[in-house]
Amino acid sequence: MHEELRAALAGLLDGLPPKQAAQAVERLIANYRGTTPTDAPVLRDRADVAAYAAYRMPATFEAVRAALTAFAVRVPDWSPATHVDIGGGTGAATWAAAATWEGHRSTVLDWAQPALDLGRELAAGILPDTSWQRQIIGEGLTVPAGTDLVTVSYVLGELRPEARRAVVDAAAAAQAVVLIEPGTPDGYLRIREARDQLIAAGLRVVAPCPHSDTCPIVPLVGGVGAPPAVAGGDWCHFSARVSRSSLHRQVKGGSLPYEDEKFSYVAATTLDAAPAPSRIVRKPQLRKGQVLLDLCTAEDGLQRTTVTKRHGADYRAARDANWGDDWA
Repeated sequence: MHEELRAALAGLLDGLPPKQAAQAVERLIANYRGTTPTDAPVLRDRADVAAYAAYRMPATFEAVRAALTAFAVRVPDWSPATHVDIGGGTGAATWAAAATWEGHRSTVLDWAQPALDLGRELAAGILPDTSWQRQIIGEGLTVPAGTDLVTVSYVLGELRPEARRAVVDAAAAAQAVVLIEPGTPDGYLRIREARDQLIAAGLRVVAPCPHSDTCPIVPLVGGVGAPPAVAGGDWCHFSARVSRSSLHRQVKGGSLPYEDEKFSYVAATTLDAAPAPSRIVRKPQLRKGQVLLDLCTAEDGLQRTTVTKRHGADYRAARDANWGDDWA
């Protein structure tokens, strides 16, 4: 799916004046990094949508694929027959779902018709079992009965609190729910809030957390008017490597052939599934003859463990382990 998506994006900005594309990207970046939720679609016209797709789809695809893969590992004998992507815009999460499972039908719900139109155009002939439906994302939203999988990626931060809660409530009606937000302190706090909501609705968390108990990271709210922060400057997030095409570098103004997309996520389900005993929550630190692993564990919360050559196979596994992997 990565190469198919790259090919679909390749001619996207043809005919769009570079100044117009640059202005759209700048506005979208400001919105993406901002803290003001909205009751209106962020993507307003074709120029916005084209700029967004070139600017954000590759990174969103990789982050969602990483989250879906972590969930799929916990339910190896399950695959969805139906998938609803709430606020899916141009469909990055639908591409990620197609990269994770085969044979399902996807429905993308979004309130921006230009995004749906472009998403349909990009997916034509590649994701044939996908429908694109205009829908207000917020209060009154429902998910069809019997839906197997719901994804909500990079959407919650655009919504007011009441709309955010309504979206998570709607998602909780599915067998499996995977929510992804930017890997910032605020993005983590939105995922944490949604995680609590999913647990209250009767779902079990299977990734990234090794349990459905209270998150061991204690949030700390700043002073009046200050944005929320996390105690010690820490928060739960992960990283996905994104290969940049020439188009991607042109739109984003970067020179490196890759970037690392930071994201926070939660995957919860009603299925008979169990989380990993622990998860690596920071990049492993390689030292001479040892590897330091920062883990979130089911029994002891956040722990650092040192794996040395004396541990044999575990040491070899630790040297090959990545940030975000399960750890037994």
